[in-house]
Amino acid sequence: MKSKLVLAVAFTGLLTAATPTFSKDVAPILYQRCLECHRPGEAAPMSFRNYQEVRPWAKAIKQQVATHSMPPWDADPSIDKFSNDRRLTDAQVATIVKWADNGAPEGDPSDMPKMPHFTEGWVIGQPDLVFDTGKDFRIPAGGVVPYQYFKVDPGFKEDTWVQAAEVRPQQRSQVHHILVFVQQGNQPAMRGGEQFSNMLIGYAPGVPTITWDPDTAYLVKAGSTLLFQVHYTVNGKEATDRSVLGLKIRKDKPKFRALSGSATQFRLNIPPNDPNYMAQATHEFKEDVTLLDLTPHMHLRGKAFKYVLTYPDGRSEELLSVPHYDFNWQLSYILAEPRRIPAGSKIEATAWYDNSPNNKFNPDPSQTVHWGDQTFQEMMIGFFNYKIPVDRPDPPPQRPSAAP
Repeated sequence: MKSKLVLAVAFTGLLTAATPTFSKDVAPILYQRCLECHRPGEAAPMSFRNYQEVRPWAKAIKQQVATHSMPPWDADPSIDKFSNDRRLTDAQVATIVKWADNGAPEGDPSDMPKMPHFTEGWVIGQPDLVFDTGKDFRIPAGGVVPYQYFKVDPGFKEDTWVQAAEVRPQQRSQVHHILVFVQQGNQPAMRGGEQFSNMLIGYAPGVPTITWDPDTAYLVKAGSTLLFQVHYTVNGKEATDRSVLGLKIRKDKPKFRALSGSATQFRLNIPPNDPNYMAQATHEFKEDVTLLDLTPHMHLRGKAFKYVLTYPDGRSEELLSVPHYDFNWQLSYILAEPRRIPAGSKIEATAWYDNSPNNKFNPDPSQTVHWGDQTFQEMMIGFFNYKIPVDRPDPPPQRPSAAP
């Protein structure tokens, strides 16, 4: 009888030892993948800094990671590899699920990993320069708010190299996006079909920052001004917003200059109740470049998006496939291996839209939908960033895409 009792106790001990604990097994995963957003002042609505903060959310965390809803990542993993891939491994998912299913135990607090260091209020760390929009803007409780533009003079008396940038809206729940353009002299910041070629950074949920490689930086020429384009959405509450831009400045001249571009289709004509409308856009590179990242953008009817690179010799390569586009997470996909692209190559972007009643986010499936600023309208933009040798002249103008 005694031997059976000893065996039972030993077996129970093995089961207990095999049960993951927060301190030893779960906290390292959350610190690595989740804490950037799940801490005070950041995008997530709850913090995951310690057991007391995490324990009430154990079942919800299990559900989100088991369905791969969190961390947000929409790219097809079979197409390419990205340096900022947020997906949890199968082993990490299994650890969190098993922890939650076994009562979410804390474990030994001495097993806790060291808390990652963050600069309060910034993801990129403490900026060298901070600029706000220059005035408080009152967001109404209801109605439709046209795009707001705020022109800011950074006071740059000489060419300035930006190594990292971050946009922080004051009212996250009412800011759909913020784009910051660089206007050089009398040249307009946005020029028709080229309207995204002078973009320094774009903010949307999921993409608040950009940091260039050590050999690369973004040039803001002496005398340039910054133009904030802010899209506010109403939520039933009045608020005041004064969003900010933080910049880290490079002291020396880099080897490469970062630039932005897009494959954009302005001519959208999405029929009522169409579950699979397709639109395409193309950007042709007039010179040799190195492609760095890809950021697809659509609105509430957006369904799927992909980028295909076609070389001058006719070879094609799929760079990114997003089979289930999520408007709530405007993610940027940074290539693990930047692509060297010869002149004459084309990026072909394809977008699909669901304007049917089956799309639960659809504002009105009975409407024909065209390009427009508001979320109940649509957009089709395949953003990308690339770099060129620093002493090369400004790239030739980008032309708008043909009809879909």
